[in-house]
Amino acid sequence: MTLLPDHGRVECALCHRGQAHAFDATRTENNGWRITANPLAWGNPAPEILVLGFSKGPKQAGALARQPHDPIAYRGGRTNLAKILHHIGLLPAPESRLVDQAIVNRNGRFHFASLIRCTVERFDEKETAPERQWKGTGGGMLDKFVARDFGQIVLENCTTRFLSDLPPQTKLILMSGLGTRGNYVATCRDALTKARPGRWRTINEVAYTDDKVMVVHTEHFASQGALLPNWLSGGLHERGRLGLLAREGVKLAVG
Repeated sequence: MTLLPDHGRVECALCHRGQAHAFDATRTENNGWRITANPLAWGNPAPEILVLGFSKGPKQAGALARQPHDPIAYRGGRTNLAKILHHIGLLPAPESRLVDQAIVNRNGRFHFASLIRCTVERFDEKETAPERQWKGTGGGMLDKFVARDFGQIVLENCTTRFLSDLPPQTKLILMSGLGTRGNYVATCRDALTKARPGRWRTINEVAYTDDKVMVVHTEHFASQGALLPNWLSGGLHERGRLGLLAREGVKLAVG
């Protein structure tokens, strides 16, 4: 039976051009962007629901050398993730302890990972020395990376290896992120269409399916300012409509 990676570290050097794999040390750079070979997985390898962030931000990647495996997932963002999962009907309450429990449960309904399993960073040329550094967060990270040829290659490799052949139990992929004017939704759909050829159809602005798995995009758990509160607001804000559409897609997939 097809399985997702087991809870723990994942051996993969697919994007690193034949370099010997050294976890959290092997890196590949391209025109101001780099990826670090540190793929991770949490939860059930045969889940009903696959929850994917974009990559690992500094709160997650920066903890690899000094933290046990289980606290790394969504580190610093579990309260917001709980709000998102509750809003779309997948948690009974918006409580971070429920996310804690789901992340460590190897027999539950969830698998947690990132779409780009390696850590993605960009070199910030705008900073002045000595502040110039590689950064794994900031405005437009998600959009800008997948818009580059390097990002497209990495995205294709990740979707082909980890999403092309899912366990039969997996009915829903939750993607964290919408992008500017929904361009991350479109980019992910294009990548999945290539990795999983079939008859894909649109459910609504944030949900699409090949009738085997439903893909639903939510607000990113680390969104800044009012983006997440507005998305959670239901009919009180235009962005809340997207949250309601996400709830609709989830209900169609897993009831």
